[in-house]
This record gives sequence, C-alpha cells and structure tokens, in this order.
Amino acid sequence: MDQVDYKILSLLHENSRIPMAEMGRIIGMTQPAVKERVRRLEEQGVITGYHASISPAKLGKHTTAFILFRTKQCSAFIDFCKQSPEVTDLYRISGEYNYMLKVVTETTEELVAFSERTGDFGYSYTLIVLTAPFEKKMLMVEDKII
Repeated sequence: MDQVDYKILSLLHENSRIPMAEMGRIIGMTQPAVKERVRRLEEQGVITGYHASISPAKLGKHTTAFILFRTKQCSAFIDFCKQSPEVTDLYRISGEYNYMLKVVTETTEELVAFSERTGDFGYSYTLIVLTAPFEKKMLMVEDKII
C-alpha cells in the first residue's frame, strides 16, 4: 500500500458513498484509476465492506453500556448474544472476564432487564457510557495520508 491507497481509505472512511470521480479530483487521479485502486483494495481484503452509520438516539436507543462477562458456558452465551437485539458487539477478551459486550437499549430499565437475563450464564460488570467523544476513529497513521 502506498500513500494514494491510504488517502483512498481515508476518504472512504469519511464518506463511503463518495463518487469515484470526486475522489479522483481530490487525489489527482482519473476516475478509472481510482476505481481500479478501490477494486484492488477490496480484492486484497483491506476494504471488507461499506456500511451506513446509524444514530442509536434517532432510533430511540439512549443507553449504551459495555458489559464485562465471565462464563463457563461460552457456546450458549455466544448464541444468547447473537439472539439478543440489544447486543451490537461481542468480544472474546483476556483477563478476569472472558467476554466484553456492547449493549444498546432505549432506557436503563431495559439494560437492567437484559442484565437479569444474562444471570444464568455467569457474572457481569456493567459500565454505562456517559458520552462518546469519538467512535470509529480511522485506524491508519496520519503521516501515511497525503
């Protein structure tokens, strides 16, 4: 990957719907050349998909929490999380707890109800998000972007 690839990734991260022609104007390349670069990044697995960024608050979801969870019933717990609409992300982690969940609910009461449903699987520690100064930050180092 070169600086042009990093710039393409930066532009797509900012706005995945940016037209190839506009991206070409910004970078100083033709639209077909940019399209070929993007295709190559997709084939290499660098770009794995394009996603809409959705506001939980606009969907009435005002409570976000991270839950550290310890269980010995890993497969059953994973299945439970897959079936639970409140769980948006699930991570296997090291340390005292073996999972970390990101949970989004309308209210803290719904969060409590969700937490109670997890009781049969093990023990949890809940951290409620107060604010999110930023999310989904670009992974690349700034000096690689032209």
